[in-house]
Amino acid sequence: MTETPNPNIVDADTLTGEMRPIRRVVIALGSNLGERFATLQGALGALADTPEVWITGVSPVYESAPVDCPPEAKDFLNAVVLADTTLPAHRLIDRALAIEDAFERERSDVKNAPRTLDVDLIVVGDRRSDTDELRLPHPRAHERAFVLKPWHDLEADAVLLDHGPIADLLDRVDASGLKLRDDLVLETV
Repeated sequence: MTETPNPNIVDADTLTGEMRPIRRVVIALGSNLGERFATLQGALGALADTPEVWITGVSPVYESAPVDCPPEAKDFLNAVVLADTTLPAHRLIDRALAIEDAFERERSDVKNAPRTLDVDLIVVGDRRSDTDELRLPHPRAHERAFVLKPWHDLEADAVLLDHGPIADLLDRVDASGLKLRDDLVLETV
């Protein structure tokens, strides 16, 4: 695994000399179709193989009841990944979508339809965005126990931009549908 860079320095692009800040990224992974755990492991591997992305933490895996999904939807496996990156947010979301496509994510008009893989950017440093392509911080992360609990496991003192400490947010959401799956451990290579 690549060594984590010092988050207090700025990285320079070796070709252009452009200076780019290193930002902390929180990424949520989820899957409720197919080989869910293998898909999460593959997505983690793809993130770790992304140039200019350094994985710094991976949460335990949780199983969660589907939220706002069609009635036939099966339970999700969820995890949160912490990383440092020098990639701009728009390049990071392009990478997230490419990883979803690689794991045969099918998009439909059905809201929250079952899916092989979700790769959601929760925060990218202190970036804010409200475009069709990218919303930062993630607009529903503060309501989702399946994001907050795994993130809290990694960084109990973390703060979700515009919403406050995740420990406080976690106290306000219903986490009864979450089940820790300590028999499933995601590994970085």
